[in-house]
Amino acid sequence: MAISIGSKAPDFTLKSKLGEMTDVHLGDYIGKSNVVLLFFPFAFTSVCTAEMCDISSGLGAYEALNAKVIGISIDSPFAQEAWAKKENISMTLVSDLNKDTAFAYGTLIENLAGIGSTSGRAAFIIDKAGVIQYSEQTPTPKDLPNFEAIKAKLAQLK
Repeated sequence: MAISIGSKAPDFTLKSKLGEMTDVHLGDYIGKSNVVLLFFPFAFTSVCTAEMCDISSGLGAYEALNAKVIGISIDSPFAQEAWAKKENISMTLVSDLNKDTAFAYGTLIENLAGIGSTSGRAAFIIDKAGVIQYSEQTPTPKDLPNFEAIKAKLAQLK
């Protein structure tokens, strides 16, 4: 079950690779901006590609609401980089290869479709104080989060 609203957001430092390998640390955003975390199961799949491409093309709307968007999957940073280049995904993608962050946020699905454990599709808003203000895990990995509700909540936090 996804972590609930009002909880302190579990901190993380995960790898990102779009060119250079870098660390993305949630704590670096606290006190500066709100953060939208989007957990997704796998790169190179149709629903995940559509979701991340749509978000990438609309990043300006999230920036106008003082929010940074971070996509998290269990793929390696190298696979994420290849996928981002192929699909023109410009948002920050981070690798939760060891699945610790998916576990901490309550999104880990054990043995999805017989291919192993992965994150479910989920969305969280973390405010500038590091508190979860929005929490949604979709009923199935094929369903997308309610992005209108996410934007509405961000508008309240701005």
